[in-house]
Amino acid sequence: MGEAKRRKTTMGEKYGQDTRILPWVPITKSQSELFVTWTTRGAWVGIGAMVVIWVTIRFIGPAFGLWQVAD
Repeated sequence: MGEAKRRKTTMGEKYGQDTRILPWVPITKSQSELFVTWTTRGAWVGIGAMVVIWVTIRFIGPAFGLWQVAD
């Protein structure tokens, strides 16, 4: 507990606040990690949608006679 008190007195008002990536950019480290999480999730959703569309165009549509694939 002594180390935490010493850190609190030296840091003053900044104690417990999230640190910024760069001093002139108003984005914190936790916000940047959240951005990476959401963009990664979005990329996987996009890949899944692309696979579903490809399977539909390549196999499902021709199987039901809706169109023909030009080989």
